[in-house]
Amino acid sequence: MANEVKLYGVHGSPFVVRVKIALNLKGIKYEFVEEDLSNKSADLLKYNPVYKKVPVLVHNGNPVTESLVIVEYVDDAWKGGAPILPRDHYQKAQARFWAKFVDDKCMPALFKAIGSHGQEQAVAEVDEQLQFLENELKGSKCFGGDNIDLVDISATFIAFWVGAAEEALGIKVLNKDKFPKLAEWSDNFINCQAVKDGLPPRETLVAFFTRRFGKQA
Repeated sequence: MANEVKLYGVHGSPFVVRVKIALNLKGIKYEFVEEDLSNKSADLLKYNPVYKKVPVLVHNGNPVTESLVIVEYVDDAWKGGAPILPRDHYQKAQARFWAKFVDDKCMPALFKAIGSHGQEQAVAEVDEQLQFLENELKGSKCFGGDNIDLVDISATFIAFWVGAAEEALGIKVLNKDKFPKLAEWSDNFINCQAVKDGLPPRETLVAFFTRRFGKQA
């Protein structure tokens, strides 16, 4: 019980995968508790009574909710390995800003573009947001420079989920010619072992997007 770690989630959630990646980067062993979101467990409702959703990290009986909050908690609670957030106060503030930008601007635009089957105006909105991230990479391997940081983890959906949606629906949302830095970052990021070990099978995501957004005959 000295260091009991449980993660409540579903394998296909990009928000849950954020936490898996953070735990993997820190080398933390944990128990994964698969939730059925149509029949939520008593534990999930107890540990996250406000939002009643995953992910929830429970560390020695203490629950932490919301994916980016959990990632920061993991970084603070386990000091081993490379830091996920910069130690410099200004750089830390910047990382938090861009991680929030991914959630507030990029994710809604991407879901809209996917849901519209790559409709031109929706993709143009995605392009506008992704250009900011393209500029922010500044030629670095990761948003955190040489090491994966909070922004990289927040953008996991862009690196892995978007490609699965494109395959499922036969659309193009992330233009690699327009965003070469983001395309290179995506390839490097998903091939990092700590990331790869946390990702769901691609075919599972392709099937999900086909079911949810595929055009009905």
